[in-house]
Amino acid sequence: MKKVEEKNEIKTFYSKDWPSEKVGEQDYELLDTGEHQKLERFGKYIFIRPHEDAFWEKTLPKEEWDKADGVFFASRKSSETKGGWKLGKEIDLSWDMSYKDIKFSVSPTPFRHMRFFPEQATHWDFIEKKIKESKRKIKFFNLFGYTGIASLFALRAGAEVTHLDASEQTITWLKENQELSGLEGLPMRVIVDDALKFIEREIRRGNKYDAIVMDPPKFGRGPKGEIWKIEENLPKLLSQINKILSDDPLFVIITSYAIDSSSLSLGYALKDMMKNHTGIVEQGELGILEKSNNRIIPLANTAIWEKN
Repeated sequence: MKKVEEKNEIKTFYSKDWPSEKVGEQDYELLDTGEHQKLERFGKYIFIRPHEDAFWEKTLPKEEWDKADGVFFASRKSSETKGGWKLGKEIDLSWDMSYKDIKFSVSPTPFRHMRFFPEQATHWDFIEKKIKESKRKIKFFNLFGYTGIASLFALRAGAEVTHLDASEQTITWLKENQELSGLEGLPMRVIVDDALKFIEREIRRGNKYDAIVMDPPKFGRGPKGEIWKIEENLPKLLSQINKILSDDPLFVIITSYAIDSSSLSLGYALKDMMKNHTGIVEQGELGILEKSNNRIIPLANTAIWEKN
């Protein structure tokens, strides 16, 4: 019998709970897409951000798009146009949102992001459900953890959490989100470090994890200037992560916004990494349900291994 059962189809993963049934001021909505842009509501504000894969025409009329409180313009290599935000005068510097009672602070960042990725809500649901159903103490590792919403769902579910990111700013935002959600005092270790260097130390220390989530960037720098390039470093990362898995792992999730190839590539890499453990690998696209015409807009590649 094969240890890893592989489902070769490409799935679409999305949360049906954005927005909630009773749409409130803290909800997220993907209102429309088209002409290389997306129109989104983050709480009480509406923004236009680039979405290069939206080759189609917009569904909503121009007057709906003109209501946006802010627009992010991408830099153009063909000109001297510098990208960045053009925001309305009435926008707060930051505001709070929530998903299933996990609260987090939101604001437009210089990199077009809003401090969280709403399409990852389906992973947050999966993480909390699997940890609760396990009926055992789970050691959870969030690698490239950003502002930590996945970590907070794991923490609320009862896991012992290790959260790592190379950016001190995002760690500050994580701590703000933990306080907003009322989860202070629970077992979460927060680390600012280079991913590979930290894992190598964990190997030497003999530390093991039952559940691992990672969202490696295309390019990045560690706190001491370490260079990360996904094409060069991802194979080594997966090899090293394999050495810190417990004997009875619960799940592993990889998400990538940086790889042009199919999500099948992530699935194959994850299957190879988990070949000594019995489980199922699925791969596909993370998406959001678009309000204007009820279609799912893909935004990232992902692969999931779970114990069966």
